[in-house]
Amino acid sequence: MTVLLNDEQNIPLSSGIVSAMEIITKAALVDHNFPSDAEVSLTLCDDATIHELNKTWRSVDAPTDVLSFPLLGDMTLKVPPGEELMLGDVIISVERARAQAQEFGHSVEREILYLYVHGLLHLLGYDHLEEEEKREMRSLEEKLLKEVGAGRDEF
Repeated sequence: MTVLLNDEQNIPLSSGIVSAMEIITKAALVDHNFPSDAEVSLTLCDDATIHELNKTWRSVDAPTDVLSFPLLGDMTLKVPPGEELMLGDVIISVERARAQAQEFGHSVEREILYLYVHGLLHLLGYDHLEEEEKREMRSLEEKLLKEVGAGRDEF
């Protein structure tokens, strides 16, 4: 299980946050009967970068907090022996994460962890366009955050 971190913002993250992301990813994969050997690419960027990506890929001319680009369009699980399943890319705006952390009264690291979980669930095929989907996704987010002691009532 690997989380490849590309920190374009050079923010000081504790060494435990990537480990927490790996634990969360493994738990999500086990819950969804995926092979536990998987790889997620995580990029921490600024608002300008995520704005451009949002405009290019979603036709939304505004920054957002997190984008996900799944590599498993058909959810194929055929992986050559000894290789990791490539789930896709999660891109997080550090500027949005900072603003939201302040708004919600928790640390930037906790917000980045939440946004990572949100993006990971999109990689696994979840969405939140309908109210029922949103409730299911929020419930899974909280469950996964609790795996590392970062649930709403724990952090």
